[in-house]
Amino acid sequence: MADYIELTFIVHPLEQGNDVLISQLSELGFESFVEIDTGFTAYIPEHQYDSTQLNLALSFYTDFFKFSYETKIIPQQNWNKEWESNFQPIDIDGKCCIRAPFHKTEKKYLYDIIIEPKMSFGTGHHNTTQLMIQQLMKMDVKGKSLLDMGCGTGVLAIMASMMGSNPVTAIDTDDWSYTNTVENLQKNNINNVFVHKGNAQILEGKLFHTILANINKNVLLADMSIYVESLEKQGDLVLSGFFETDVDELKHKALAIGLKFEDKAVSSQWTMLWFIKK
Repeated sequence: MADYIELTFIVHPLEQGNDVLISQLSELGFESFVEIDTGFTAYIPEHQYDSTQLNLALSFYTDFFKFSYETKIIPQQNWNKEWESNFQPIDIDGKCCIRAPFHKTEKKYLYDIIIEPKMSFGTGHHNTTQLMIQQLMKMDVKGKSLLDMGCGTGVLAIMASMMGSNPVTAIDTDDWSYTNTVENLQKNNINNVFVHKGNAQILEGKLFHTILANINKNVLLADMSIYVESLEKQGDLVLSGFFETDVDELKHKALAIGLKFEDKAVSSQWTMLWFIKK
């Protein structure tokens, strides 16, 4: 389990700069982003951080807007403290609350999800996690098999289980995410989610009615054919982790391999796409 690097960016003009820089950093392996009043913070495992590569990528934008950043190492044991001091519970459409164990909520929610962050992607603060949950709440998954691919904290698998999906499978390549998902399942008294460590290659021979994949554009493009092979006919594939500018490329791939486009949602340029297998 590695420490994480936190980059805090000050950006001007804010909206334009945030969107462009977050998009660029997501391509460099940064896993999570939190927008703040003056810019945003970004997180990446320390062993994946390459300052030379980062500065080269950022150099292309110096003529378009102003930005600066500071770097800090966050040891794994300090992440709960970092979380507690910086983040608040997330309310999604008044129906779903995502909170840490130390957060208290007076309101009754249909879905009250407890997440011990552990620096895994999927605490609910990222636009893509919220987009995925909003889409999930529109779907009928009761009694249907579901896969949360790239599960992070396991929040989508937990949400699906609470909505009646059964059985649920959660997969991630990261040791920390695997451990965190198992812990979060226990905290939410979920016992029908099966967690595996690995990538899309372990899906061979498995079938699901619904597949959720909140990862990044490059992985989605590379693995989409495997998702389709693992999807039942008339099954749902919900994708996020990319920007609106990536939609055409992803749709082109999806339509070419037997998927039918159903819907799209956008939040601060981050995008969700919903497809159904023909």
